[in-house]
Amino acid sequence: MRATTGDRLIQHGRVVGQHDKVGEIVEVLGQEGNPPYRVRFEDGHEGVCSPGPDTEIRHKVQEQM
Repeated sequence: MRATTGDRLIQHGRVVGQHDKVGEIVEVLGQEGNPPYRVRFEDGHEGVCSPGPDTEIRHKVQEQM
């Protein structure tokens, strides 16, 4: 999984009724776009994430299409 600053990180809900968490990658801490990432979520909090299999990255270019 590789990302750049400005890409969106989506953590899908793990149980029925749990909403997805969406955030913007504000800093890539790994080498060559690899995790971990510093993410600012829609509710305003920031955290460092090492995404798992329930997470997807939407690249800036993907969203413009």
